[in-house]
Parts: sequence; C-alpha cells; structure tokens
Amino acid sequence: MSDDELNTLAGLHGVATRYTDWRGRGAEVAPDTLVAVLAALGVDASTPGAVRAGLDRAREPRRGLPPAVIVRRGDGAATGRILAELRGHLGSGEDAQVDIEMNAGEVLAPPGPPEEGAFEPLAAAADVPDGWHRLRVRRGGRTDRASLLVAPAALPPPPRTWGFTAQLYSVRSRASWGLGDLRDLADLAAWSGRELGAGFTLVNPLHATEPVPPVGPSPYSPMSRRFPSPIYLRIEDMPEYARLPAQDRERFAALAAKARAQEGLLDRDAVWAAKLEAFEAMYRLWRADADPGYAEFRRREGAALDGFATWCAISEEQGTTDWRRWPDALRGAAAGGGAADVPGYRSRAEFHAWLQWRLDGQLAAAQRAAVDAGMPVGVVHDLAVGIPHGSADAWMYRDMLASGMSVGAPPDEFNQRGQDWGQQPWRPDAMARDGYRPFREMVAAVLRHAGGIRLDHAMQVSRLWWVPEGASPADGTYVRYDRDALLGCLTWEAARFGAVVVGEDLGTVEPEVREAMADRGVLGTSLLWFERDAAGRPKPPDRWRELSLATVGTHDMPPITGFVHGDHIALRDRLGLLTRTRAEEEDDHRRQLADWLGLLHDEGLLATPPADIVRALADGSTAHDGEIVAALHAFLGRTPARLRGVSLADAVGERRTQNQPGTTDEYPNWRVPLADAEGAPVFLEDLGAAFVDPSLRRGPR
Repeated sequence: MSDDELNTLAGLHGVATRYTDWRGRGAEVAPDTLVAVLAALGVDASTPGAVRAGLDRAREPRRGLPPAVIVRRGDGAATGRILAELRGHLGSGEDAQVDIEMNAGEVLAPPGPPEEGAFEPLAAAADVPDGWHRLRVRRGGRTDRASLLVAPAALPPPPRTWGFTAQLYSVRSRASWGLGDLRDLADLAAWSGRELGAGFTLVNPLHATEPVPPVGPSPYSPMSRRFPSPIYLRIEDMPEYARLPAQDRERFAALAAKARAQEGLLDRDAVWAAKLEAFEAMYRLWRADADPGYAEFRRREGAALDGFATWCAISEEQGTTDWRRWPDALRGAAAGGGAADVPGYRSRAEFHAWLQWRLDGQLAAAQRAAVDAGMPVGVVHDLAVGIPHGSADAWMYRDMLASGMSVGAPPDEFNQRGQDWGQQPWRPDAMARDGYRPFREMVAAVLRHAGGIRLDHAMQVSRLWWVPEGASPADGTYVRYDRDALLGCLTWEAARFGAVVVGEDLGTVEPEVREAMADRGVLGTSLLWFERDAAGRPKPPDRWRELSLATVGTHDMPPITGFVHGDHIALRDRLGLLTRTRAEEEDDHRRQLADWLGLLHDEGLLATPPADIVRALADGSTAHDGEIVAALHAFLGRTPARLRGVSLADAVGERRTQNQPGTTDEYPNWRVPLADAEGAPVFLEDLGAAFVDPSLRRGPR
C-alpha cells in the first residue's frame, strides 16, 4: 500500500499521521502504528486492498441522523444552529418534517405544510432551551430519532478565590482509619473555608478501587470512573454504626486504632480489610424498604449501578477483578453499562449497591459542609483520564473501548521516554453512536455533590495519545475525539449543577483546545514552573491567564521544597529515567531556578538575594525553604487567575512527591502520607501549626 493512501485513511478516521513534539519539531507516525490504531477502530488497513476498500467506505455519503445532535448556544438562536446541523446530515430537508420534543414535554414543530420545507418554519419558531431534548425527522416513509443537546454558550467564571489541593487519602485525621476519608474532606473544607477564607478544596479522584486485594494505590488508575470508592467512607458516620451491638463497636474501634497506628507508607489493603469487616456487620442490620430515598437512588443510577455492583460481587467470588480471567459466561454478562441478572450474584451485588448509597450521602455531606462554611465553590473533584483494561468500566463498556490500545503521552521535558498509563481509551465512533451516554453519566455522577470538576489531562475531550499493545510509548499517535460534542456534554452538566470546570492543559496541548475551553468558560491550568515566555523566561504575574487554576506544582512533581533542592533529578537518575546526564539536568535546573528566584526578588517577594539562596541550596542548606514557599504563594496571589491552588504538601514543607511518572513499584507512588520536611506525620488537626508559610494561617489574599 502507499503511505499516502494509508495516511489518508487514517486522517478520515481522526488518526494523526504526524504531530509536533514538545520541542516544537515535527514527528512522523510509523505505518505499523497507523495500521494497529485503525484496527482498534474497526478499520482493516493490513493490505493495500483493505486500505482502498476502507477509503471507499469512508467516502460514501451518509444520510440520516446521528444518535445525538449536540449544538452550543452561540450568538444566534439555538434553533438556527440545530438547523445547520440538520442540513449537514439531511441536505436541504425540503421533503422532511421535523419536530422537537423538549424536556418539559412541549413539542416544537413547524407550523406550515411539508411542501414549504420543514427547516425554515422551524427556524422561525420559539427558541429551544438548554438541555436534552428529542429530535424527530420524518422523510418519505422513514422516521429518524436522535437525542438533542443544546449546551450553554459558556459557563460563568467563578469568583476569584483560593483553596487547598490535597491527595485525600494522605490527609489523615486522628479519627480516620489510616487513610483520609470523606469526613476528613468535610472537616478540611469547613476549617479552611471558615477560618482561612478558602473558596474551594480540590482533591484527587475518589473513583472506585478494587473490592478485593491488592487494592491499587493510584487514584488515576481506577476500576470505575462512574462510581466512587467505599474505602473513603467514614465508618462511624454511617447510620447503621449506632445500631451495632456494643461488642461489635468495641471490636471495630480496636480495628480502627490498629489502622491508625500504622507507620511508614500507607497500607490500603489493611485499611480495606478492616473497613470491609465493619461494612458487612452493618449491612446485616440494614433494610432497603426502611431507608428513605434508596429506591430513588437505585432508579437514578440505573443499569450502570447494577453492572458495577455485579462486577464487584463476581470479582470477590472469582478472586480477581480482571474480568478477562473470568469464565466465558461471566466475561460476557455485561452489556452497555449494565449487567443482566447474573445467577448467584444478586445478593452480594445488593451489598455493593448499598455501599454506593452510603457514599452518596457522605459525598453530599462533604459538599454541604464546604458551602455552609462560606465556600463559593466547595469541593472540586478530579476526573481521571481512563481506566485499566481489566476494570469494571472495561467490563461494562467493552464495546465502546479500543482493544489493544492504551492511553499515554509522548515524550516531554519531564518524561523524556514518554508514558504508557495502561488505560483503555474510548472509541470516538462508539461514543458518538451511543449519544455520549457513558461520558455524560460519568460527569454527572462526579458533579452531583461537587462545586467543580477537574479534568486530568484535559486533552481527553479532544485527542488522546494511543499506544499499541507491546509498543514503546514513543511509538503511539493521537486519535481525535469530537471536542465540540464532549465540551457540550461537559458544560451542560456543569451548568446543571452550578459547577466550575478546570482542565489540566499541561504538556503538549493544541492551542485551539485552550481557545475552545476558554471560549466555553472552562478554566485551564497554569503551573508555575511551566509558565515561561517564548524565550524561556519566567512569566511575570500580570501575564498569566485569568481563566485558570494557578498552582506551583502538581502531584507528578515534588513539592516546592523538594523541587528547589533538586530531589526529582536525583530520583529520576537513580531510577534510570533521565535521557541526559545528571550533571546536565542539574545545570539546567539551577539556571531555571535562579531565573524564578530572580523574578521573585524583582517583585519584592524574596528578601534574600537569589545568588545567596542558590549557593545555600548547593550546600544542602534548608535555611531558605520557608522563605521560598511563602514567596511563591504570594506570587500566585499577584496573578489574575480566578482560582489559586495551594498544595497541602507545600504548606507543611513536605519534600517527597506523591507520584513519579514512568514507575510502578520502583517508587512508592500514591502511598506517601502527609508529613513535614523531616518526614514526621502531619495530621489534619495539626495543619495550622505545621504551616511553613506563616501567611497561610491567615489565608492567602
């Protein structure tokens, strides 16, 4: 086959044949990668004949409606935009009759006879409100139906405020069971909102983990993005706890004390085992018919909850969460986000549905505590970019996921070998055929009890880096998604819940993605260490974006104190992750750090001359650590960013990173408890006294 034909076929299916790397250089995608990615999209490109046949099919004219028509309310009337979309699918529409059944029950239909042309009378009719409706087109003897979403033009900007960012599992109180939980989240939000004037609290994804050990540590590699993890439940806040016999409460108090006494790294398996014992005892006291609201919760969550709860029950019985290792009859039991009534699992599935009911209540309580404390935003939940191949979502939505592919990232400055996250991507064509139902249900579930949502790797709404199974992360390519449709679903759900949306648009991001996000009121992410101009100089605060969440670092980098001391270079050198020599990395780090210290000094935020600080750091001195942390936080306050995030790890002087990309067991990713610079644990009750930046005790202004 010719490369031109293969490249054309790939382009017709949204598969990139070349891209711009992090250094701004053009890179060509290998033909083998294109063939593999096309195969995952259901397109045979293995031979020249198959490529030509694929080109013929792709160029065939398409008629009829897509499963979902998604339009954005823009400068003109929404009906006009709907009609433009219809003409794209149906041509002139002269022989069509169109009506819209709106979500309130009213039917919007053309007032004139069909021969006048269905589209024009509809254009003159009343406007269509935001939200989901039903579109019906009759043409000849055929009737097409589609879901119709009219998305808001843009989300309103949030008030300018600040808040803590935290890995919730690491933020332990003296009452939690060895991991931070939803009561800890409520208390952190309430304290910081009431005492420090914080406007939000941003936490890691609370997505579902494994119901059987080992419990995976990464919140960004969940078993389901549709449901949260029961490991975050506070046992004592569950209604059934007070009804336990005294001897059971004593036994569980002892289990809790043992979990709290753990030292060193966090042990999720031990915490889950202890909590599961308590869950089962409490579940025996529960009656669904005596619990107000449970039936409505089950109705609202529908088939997705049935599927997830059944997956949990089967996983326990089979001893593995990887459904690909189950017997054939169980592997094929789920379809379309739900599960048939799998014999033998109904009772245990009800237990897992009950846990989700209790999570729903505690998530609501956390957001309510934040709002009651005066937070204008409240809790901002994180949405991971994907799920592993053997997960619950992969079982429930297998027909909508690309087999043999993983999501990752091409090489960049901090991950010079690229990344393979081991997560299975959505098929964009399958998502469209299903009207984006799983995506919008997932977003709605995260936002239901939240003031905002953060999209990890915001490119998930536009394009993702697909890595063929067995290939190097550098040998992948980008696959495009319908950005307008996904942003439409996202902004409508956010508008419905009155929430803010933040996209993590770091790394290699197309400029038009940032423009599209900003145009729709979706905030970007401004990371201080990455905020440089075209010449590589640090950006002064007045040149930062307004529509953004501004932070100093991320969970994939060491906290401020660790970063200024170059801990990340020593770690990556030890793990063999550098593509330059350690000396080159350290020289580059010193130059960039000196530039930032110089800007802080010029802004009047750093009293000590930068050269003196650099020399002290080279000698291993920690004398200026608190001064640097305070200066960087003050710098964020001078930017116009609507939201400013202060990491709890930065606040207490922690030096260890939560996650080192490119590693699994080589580094204790996601298992580091919150601690100070000496490694002594910092509990939620002690936060204020542990701050290395004294200004935080009054709240940043």
